[in-house]
Amino acid sequence: MVEGIIYRYRCGIAWRDVPEVFGPWQSIWTWHRRMSAHGTWDVVLARLLATAESAGVIDWAVSVDSTIARAHRHATNVARHTGGWVELQQSPRRAA
Repeated sequence: MVEGIIYRYRCGIAWRDVPEVFGPWQSIWTWHRRMSAHGTWDVVLARLLATAESAGVIDWAVSVDSTIARAHRHATNVARHTGGWVELQQSPRRAA
């Protein structure tokens, strides 16, 4: 089950796309949900970090990327009023 969960996150796939070799995806998802709710993953991460830090394999270097990818204004979900038919229906004074 743990290998199936790790595989899913490593590949960035949906739960339904986890290969059958790891078992039914519903079981893998249920295990993940239970372990997350119980706090098991937090304990695993803390122990892995402590072990790696004591072994000296973590240097805690931080890399920051300041690349900005702007979307065109038409790519957003913001409604844009253009003064067309919608406004004419709302304001009869403008239609005259």
